[in-house]
Amino acid sequence: MTNHWTDIANADAILIMGSNAAEHHPISFKWVLKAKDKGAKVMHVDPKFSRTSARSDFHVPLRSGTDIAFMGGLVKYILDNDKYFHEYVAEYTNAAFIVGKDFSFSNGLFAGFDKSKKSYNKKKWAFEMDKNGVPRRDKTFKHDRCVLNLMHKHYSRYNLDKVSSTTGVPKKELMRVYETFAATGKRDQAGTIMYALGWTQHTVGVQNIRLSAIVQLLLGNIGVAGGGINALRGEPNVQGSTDHCILYHILPGYLPVPRAKWDSLESYNKANTPVSNDPQSANWWQHKPKYMVSLLKGWFGDNATPENGFGYDWLPRCDDNGDYSYIFLFDRMYKGEVKGGFVYGTNPAQSAPNTNKVRKAMENLDWLVVGELHHTETSDFWRRPGADPEKIGTEVFLLPSAQRGEKEGSVTNSGRWMMWHYMAQPPIAQSKPMGAMVVDIMNAVRRLYREENGVFPEPIVNMDWPTDYNPDMMAKRNNGWFTRDVEIGGKLYKKGQQVPSFTKLTDDGSTVSTNWLQCGSYPDSGNLAKRRDHDQTPMQKNIGLFPNFSWAWPVNRRVLYNRASVDPSGKPWNPAKAVIEWKNGKWVGDIPDGGWPPLDTGKGRYPFIMHKEGHAQLFGPGRQDGPLPEHYEPMETPLKSNPFSRQLNNPCAKQAFSDADAMAKPGDKRFPIVLTTYCLTEHWCGGGETRNTPVLLEAEPQQYVEMSPQLAKEKDIENGDVVIVESARGRVEAVAMVTVRMRPFKVEGRIIHEVGMPFCFGWTTPKCGDAVNRLTPSVGDPNTTIPEYKASLVNIRKADKVTEL
Repeated sequence: MTNHWTDIANADAILIMGSNAAEHHPISFKWVLKAKDKGAKVMHVDPKFSRTSARSDFHVPLRSGTDIAFMGGLVKYILDNDKYFHEYVAEYTNAAFIVGKDFSFSNGLFAGFDKSKKSYNKKKWAFEMDKNGVPRRDKTFKHDRCVLNLMHKHYSRYNLDKVSSTTGVPKKELMRVYETFAATGKRDQAGTIMYALGWTQHTVGVQNIRLSAIVQLLLGNIGVAGGGINALRGEPNVQGSTDHCILYHILPGYLPVPRAKWDSLESYNKANTPVSNDPQSANWWQHKPKYMVSLLKGWFGDNATPENGFGYDWLPRCDDNGDYSYIFLFDRMYKGEVKGGFVYGTNPAQSAPNTNKVRKAMENLDWLVVGELHHTETSDFWRRPGADPEKIGTEVFLLPSAQRGEKEGSVTNSGRWMMWHYMAQPPIAQSKPMGAMVVDIMNAVRRLYREENGVFPEPIVNMDWPTDYNPDMMAKRNNGWFTRDVEIGGKLYKKGQQVPSFTKLTDDGSTVSTNWLQCGSYPDSGNLAKRRDHDQTPMQKNIGLFPNFSWAWPVNRRVLYNRASVDPSGKPWNPAKAVIEWKNGKWVGDIPDGGWPPLDTGKGRYPFIMHKEGHAQLFGPGRQDGPLPEHYEPMETPLKSNPFSRQLNNPCAKQAFSDADAMAKPGDKRFPIVLTTYCLTEHWCGGGETRNTPVLLEAEPQQYVEMSPQLAKEKDIENGDVVIVESARGRVEAVAMVTVRMRPFKVEGRIIHEVGMPFCFGWTTPKCGDAVNRLTPSVGDPNTTIPEYKASLVNIRKADKVTEL
């Protein structure tokens, strides 16, 4: 989230899309209702009518997988009707940048596409540079290749007729959303967008969110109170998990994971440290070497020296183009290329796509370690229905894990607030926190390396590894300390002193920090995540910043890119809801996103400091599948052609190919119905804990499929019937829920039905059915490889007999 839960209350318009916030993120919805009480308009765009829809001013259903068509129409409306915030767009975005002559777009493909590699040569999307190596700009927007004009041209195809016929949304309902949200493109108005997995879990997931950023930048809604793009996490520490590299392609603090081609720290830094020639660009990632060396010092301590690249020489490397996400991890496992693994706190045999393949793949493992509270579909895959345990050779170890109330540590929530939670009671029996398991296992491995002289011991024996599990000490290490007396910026810091801010980190080995983003969270005064102080200045209180409650990364900043909330002289666009302001030679309000004076002083910096050019990206040349979001149909689509171009699907989409990865053809008559999946309020994520909580299981006891009365009539299905839902990959039994919450869509002149199923059920809970992900395909977004859970094809029929429920 660029802002925070509390800030939603400052919005004048709220667009909830790809989310059912009231049911799946109820704390967020508290602040939605506060905004609504003050007059904000709340819009819910979602295939299904839900409790979010009921509390919104209006609900707009759309066909799953058509969000870019819908939002592309909004961009066209904003541009055609001159609704964009002119000064903001000209000064703070790359709208005025001139794109090079090699750029083009034709038939659904951008310039530079290599069909054989399913990838682009992104050099074709480069900006034109002046003699100093700075992007050329035309703030008058007269140049035909400036970004704003390219966007005009690109989204000219997204007219109301075409958007309506693609999404299934009537033109009147499109205009209702467009007019309401575009009205926030003014100094005294702000709109926020709230999204969740309904946007991300597509083969165009990243571009869905990119397009929301484009809308918000055009309207001047980034950096301001009541604005932003707010990602709603489905678990209280998802933000903290990604901050600390739960994803394969990053290290803590979103540093790139080492690749084979970067054979030294020097080559790693050269490849990953951007260089800007613009003196007004902060180009914050230029400090990446400081963060990387401080991380390595945190891992290897005194053993990290310049001679060994501060330990970089000992790190494992990913293959240059290797993808180690769920889809391809289990694809390699299915093909016998993976021999063992650890699974902590996740349940891939229930929640990964194409779970029939995943479960079969685990039979090829020699061993599997699962850390969990309960038996799950993953820990017990070897005795699932239809499997013969005597023919499965995988040795499975189930490590009893402590429940969250039985451990302490930090939780970093959606708004980047890092909060300490305390142990309610000690873990029962032999169960342990997962962190303690990892510490103990690694200490045993280190002991074996020392005793048996294992191959390539340096990465293992040279680690500065704790002897005991201590969350508070880990938080202290994440912040970091000085390894020797050092003078920085004219101030002397002593050895052992905590680093006060990431601006003091160095690349010479004099600082430790195992996550630069959290530098400043644990100064010499103590652990700031434990703060619960509600004190605010009058300016902060006006918008509900709560700067002394817990700690927010980075440097306790509550609103990201907040220097975009002021004009170039430092005056707030909207003084009534000021986030920061330049007064008497300093910034007041929130922690400014960079402490430089305003741009007009001649000493300032552009506000979007994480981009090399310092400007927010309307045109994003770093994405794998195009610099401008384009509508592509899901990999399984009921259409045989794309209404917007000749290119049907995302040309760069990731896809696994095996004998277990059957796909429905475009417009496949065998599977004419669109399936989408979602969570439930009563069950947390995959249901591993909540299905073992009797009152919650009683509330939502079994797998069901929601369908419209029209589809039910067509299939001769009545409410409560047990039905078979079938895809090209598998079948699931479910109870039919016939409800007006789902409706048919008129798409390209014909009726397309959509159904919805929750993903929280699995076979280890008696009589509740099995995973909906037995139906979903192993395809993913080309930037993140997140699976396309939200739009695939199925068919439905009455069950002859019940076997799973």
